[in-house]
Amino acid sequence: MTAVPLPHVVRRHEDGAIIEIGWDAAGHAGRYPARLLRLACQCAACVEEMSGRPMLDPATVPDDVRALSLRLVGAYALHITWSDGHSSGIYPWDRLLALCPCDVCTARRGAPTT
Repeated sequence: MTAVPLPHVVRRHEDGAIIEIGWDAAGHAGRYPARLLRLACQCAACVEEMSGRPMLDPATVPDDVRALSLRLVGAYALHITWSDGHSSGIYPWDRLLALCPCDVCTARRGAPTT
């Protein structure tokens, strides 16, 4: 089992439209669009706990959703309060790393780069 690195830096940019996570001192950083993370919420209000079925309708999340605040949850996750009123989800570091939108991580997942 590979340990997930603890981020070196976590910050809001562009009034909460972008959340940047610096994963290591060598410069690996992801600039996460706020809406991408809001749609990735895995809380019980967004994903049915027993089946894993998504319950969040993407059409209900505004295109301009913003992260109003960020708070560390122990040493394992990030809590985000969203401009659409949602605030019950937490984002574990391993999940955030798996979603990293940087070109290297995107290529590693086999997804097209932006």
